[in-house]
Amino acid sequence: MFSKVSLLLTTVLTVSLGAGHAGAQDEDMDVIEIQGRYLSLDQLNSVKTPTPIIDVPQSLSIITDVQITEQGFVNFGDILRYTPGLSISQGEGHRDAINIRGNQSTADFFLNGIRDDVQYYRPLYNLEQVEILRGSNALLFGRGGGGGVVNRVTKAPVVGEAFHGFGAAIDTFGAGQLTADINLDTGNQSGIRLNGFIETMANHRDAFDGTRYGINPTASIALGNETTLTAYYEYLDDDRVVDRGVPSIAVAGAPGRPLEGYDNTFFGSPDRNRTTLQAHTFRVRVDHEYTDQLRGNITAQYADYDKAYQNIYAAGFDATVIPNRVTLDGYRDTTARTNLIVQGNLVGEFRTGSIEHTLLVGGEFGDQDTTNARVDNLFAASNDDQISIDFSDPLVIPDFAFATPVRDRSSSVQFTSLYIQDQIDLTSALKVMIGARFDRFDVSVLDRQAVSATDNGRRGRVDEEISPRFGLIYKPADNISFYASYSETFLPSAGDQFLTLSTTSEDIQPQTFENREIGAKWDIHANLSFTAAIFRLERGQFTTIDPDDPSIVTTVAGSTTEGFELQLVGELTDGWTVNAGYSYLDGVVEGGGFDGNATRQTPEHMVSLWNRYQINGELAVAVGATYQDAYFVREDNGVELPGYTRVDAAVFYDLSRETRIQLNVENLFDTDYFPDAHSNSNISTGEPLNARLSISHEF
Repeated sequence: MFSKVSLLLTTVLTVSLGAGHAGAQDEDMDVIEIQGRYLSLDQLNSVKTPTPIIDVPQSLSIITDVQITEQGFVNFGDILRYTPGLSISQGEGHRDAINIRGNQSTADFFLNGIRDDVQYYRPLYNLEQVEILRGSNALLFGRGGGGGVVNRVTKAPVVGEAFHGFGAAIDTFGAGQLTADINLDTGNQSGIRLNGFIETMANHRDAFDGTRYGINPTASIALGNETTLTAYYEYLDDDRVVDRGVPSIAVAGAPGRPLEGYDNTFFGSPDRNRTTLQAHTFRVRVDHEYTDQLRGNITAQYADYDKAYQNIYAAGFDATVIPNRVTLDGYRDTTARTNLIVQGNLVGEFRTGSIEHTLLVGGEFGDQDTTNARVDNLFAASNDDQISIDFSDPLVIPDFAFATPVRDRSSSVQFTSLYIQDQIDLTSALKVMIGARFDRFDVSVLDRQAVSATDNGRRGRVDEEISPRFGLIYKPADNISFYASYSETFLPSAGDQFLTLSTTSEDIQPQTFENREIGAKWDIHANLSFTAAIFRLERGQFTTIDPDDPSIVTTVAGSTTEGFELQLVGELTDGWTVNAGYSYLDGVVEGGGFDGNATRQTPEHMVSLWNRYQINGELAVAVGATYQDAYFVREDNGVELPGYTRVDAAVFYDLSRETRIQLNVENLFDTDYFPDAHSNSNISTGEPLNARLSISHEF
């Protein structure tokens, strides 16, 4: 650990000293104001070049901090329900898991453009906005991101200003949250911002509870007129119950369905189902402007994650006998990971004759070390990790212990990437984007369980991949664009968490993704935008778990997802704002025993709508709805979750210019629904009608 921190500091200091002769940054020149429409090099950066969204040849959504606050979002599941083309997966009750265009991932998360791939629940307390880029994204983000990526953009210091904001909230179930956002005025050469939160967790489920808190100080200082250094640190602590929902029941001649009537029942051990996380993230970024047409940045980030979870959960349910029988399983899993990632970008704007270029040249180096171990539970009565018992409410869990080691692995991953992209303005109406990324991905795994007299337990593989990106943009007017794009990405055979490498998988080529897309973007007026996209996403060979035996991994030849997405965001009239989205997804598995089946957790239709109307200077109201079509939980299509519509509402009242009180009502008509799942026997139940009262004050 010490050597990695030293490398991080050495890298940053070298860059800082080399650029230290320059003076303070000219904010009027460098900062592009974000009003929901622009991404810029200074503000985040997802696209790594100062490009208006209307000129980005791919489908994307931006969720601002205002939207997060006003809709009362508390997790990524809330955000994705109002984002076309995406849905949330259960994540076994201990992590974020997303489905983008029919592809599931627990690792395609980024923090200010830097990889953040450990499995945990990411908080929203310190975010400026969330950017969701759909389609393969290897050139910008490297491996993974087959269906798309999610990038969190944190709040940055505001130089020359002092302000303080505090918030408090409590909901029907007794869950509460306190937040603080403090920006200090330290002069016109520097700024300091401190964000923090603490929350207690509760919901409709029996036995669920938890606490979480985090703190995030960020400092920015000018090292001259053209150079700025930003230092970031975050500590996050999360301790909560692991809840994997309810099982499914078999239906004669049809797919299984979720067990109904037991939305509150906890299928686990109230005392032993637990997950904990302690995470430290350090980041230093240096931005330097060489000339008006050439600027660059370098970022070094070191993150240390310590994660553990243990659980008893339902592995099956037999409703054909009286009393009903439930099968239980369980394990304890621990993960320790350190990530050191250094990324540099150079952006230049120049002309060759009458043709304008925006050239991006960059590189990235990463060193990630992971230790993971799993211990199965052992039920005393069955002398096995599974047991079948009579169902009761509450469930009576037989005596057990986490006692049987089944996995003990360490992995080391080093990756080196180089990328180049040129956005070429052939005319004022026609633009071409072309680029490619080279990745060298070197993974080595030590499987201690496999060590024997003839096997040293070491597995390894080196992959070198070139991922192209091409886009064509036609703008018949400044506020309208049509685009076509092609992009690729890959996922190494070690998986997105690097731990699946075995004597079999170390000989398997990386999984590949190809995304073809055409779309249109229309800024109807300054505060209203419409976007549309049609796509075809092809996924190469991948593996899935055999639903009848989780210890068996089944290889699938591939899958294809075709579909389209529509989104309307902005002001329809003075005082009336809207965020509306629709997606159609047709995901099909190709080859093997699941050939022709629907891809996992891919609703064919998803619709979302949020309306906010400002009645007068103090009072505003909002109403929204989300619809999610039925979908199959896994590729075997053995269990189907029913579709549902949920209606939400909110009322906002400004007590003064500094103080707002807000009431959010979720599931207004008390709909009974199942929002997500992990497996055929782990299905989440939706929260009933509930309300969240919050108050915020700024001064």
